[in-house]
Amino acid sequence: MATPVLADEAGFLAPDPGLRPESLLLTFFGVHVLGRPVMVASTGVLDVMARVGVSPHATRSALTRMVKKGLLVNHRRGRPVYFGLTPRSEEVLADGGVRIWRSGAVNRHWDGRWTLLSFSLPESWQRQRQELRSRLLWAGFGPLQGGLWVAPAAVDVARLLDGLEAAQHVRAFLASPAGGTDVAAMAADAWDLPQLAGHYETFIERWDGGVADRAYADPLGRQLALQAEWLRAIRADPRLPVGLLPAPWPAERAQELFHRLHAEVEVQARATAAQLLDTIPVPVR
Repeated sequence: MATPVLADEAGFLAPDPGLRPESLLLTFFGVHVLGRPVMVASTGVLDVMARVGVSPHATRSALTRMVKKGLLVNHRRGRPVYFGLTPRSEEVLADGGVRIWRSGAVNRHWDGRWTLLSFSLPESWQRQRQELRSRLLWAGFGPLQGGLWVAPAAVDVARLLDGLEAAQHVRAFLASPAGGTDVAAMAADAWDLPQLAGHYETFIERWDGGVADRAYADPLGRQLALQAEWLRAIRADPRLPVGLLPAPWPAERAQELFHRLHAEVEVQARATAAQLLDTIPVPVR
């Protein structure tokens, strides 16, 4: 069952509880700031977030957390405070953009190669292990056994591991399955396919006439909620080749729905943002 839209303590309509304010803010900056050398006034950001049901207090708190995490920078000019992207957040958003608009959710052009990655970390390295696992999951890897992970593509491992303390303990190989290997069964072991399918089914349920489709009438708010929920649906998807997936696989229908709904509000959403947002050039540092 789709998660209902709730009312928060300030009386605003709150978005799907699975979407944190930080996710919605990143989506906003990715759509309306990424690629532009500008910073955006907090007043406009507060207005945008109210359109997706996030209260001013929650938005301000999320902005503060994101500055502390190095995902945003702020700059005061008189009374207004302006926020902009950092190199780290630009990289995250650019990668998300590739997933949404270029690689897509359905893999019909697989060359048959896999990336195998193994690691063994000291027991005391809990933080480093979590950081590595997070990177692997985002890059589409699934655990085969122990410290052995696999991804259905030729992954740029050096870029994946850049900056990680655990990188020195990782070994990676490009491989093809030996004859007689049940690759579909291996995929079912490494990834929770029902859960992956469930992400797309939930997206369809919420947006194909469902609670989210009905809740977001404002074009700008609708654009951001739609794209944030779509990114959440695809972020854990390793893009397994369609031949290894149970049929019917819901990703294709969900992707068609996303593109159709996004196209319906794109022009109006950008026009609204252009009128609403107060921007300044990124200050020379």
